[in-house]
Amino acid sequence: RIEAARCPDVVVAQIDPKKLRKKQTVNISISGCQPAPEGYSPTLKWQQQQVANFSAVRQSLNKHRNHWRSQHLDSNVTMPKSEDEEGWKKFCLGERLYSEIDALSDNENLGIDYIKVGFPPLLSIVSRMNQATVTSVLEYLISWFGEKKFTPELGRWLYALLACLEKPLLPEAHSLIRQLARRCSEVRVLEENKNEEQISALNLIICLVSRYFDQRDLADEPS
Repeated sequence: RIEAARCPDVVVAQIDPKKLRKKQTVNISISGCQPAPEGYSPTLKWQQQQVANFSAVRQSLNKHRNHWRSQHLDSNVTMPKSEDEEGWKKFCLGERLYSEIDALSDNENLGIDYIKVGFPPLLSIVSRMNQATVTSVLEYLISWFGEKKFTPELGRWLYALLACLEKPLLPEAHSLIRQLARRCSEVRVLEENKNEEQISALNLIICLVSRYFDQRDLADEPS
């Protein structure tokens, strides 16, 4: 009893994850993801290149964040408040996509109306978003994606928000990116025409979640 009383209540093993990663021979797929149909799966070389590019984007963003945050926004850019879900959906995707309006009138071909087509994830915009806002907007867009089709506007924002996530990831961010990867895998399976541009975009998001975030940040999380 005396010896037991001297023992700490909790003992944590000091394990270097880098040593384990070197010995790893099998990559565990994200739970719930649909396997890629034949001909839809990207090559290992492609995946490694995308992860390298993504890592470079993140490093550049972190390095120049303060600079871009100090840049003035155009007068027509009004960022919604963090809790304004509908406002962010319209801001990122545009009122046209939000309202599911496809046709363009002749008058609207004269210039780009970002309020109608959505603002792109400019560095001057995303650099102003704190982690709580990044996570919230990511949640809003994933929720939208759960019921709507994948679009280039959505893809650009998802990529930008993933690049803005800071480590270590918050628990809610872990759950969100896994949900995103699962949804991308579901849409990929349903893609009958093998739209190469869309398949590549979906593969890119799945690749980043599984190879960049999941292996590095979720290795110790119970499955």
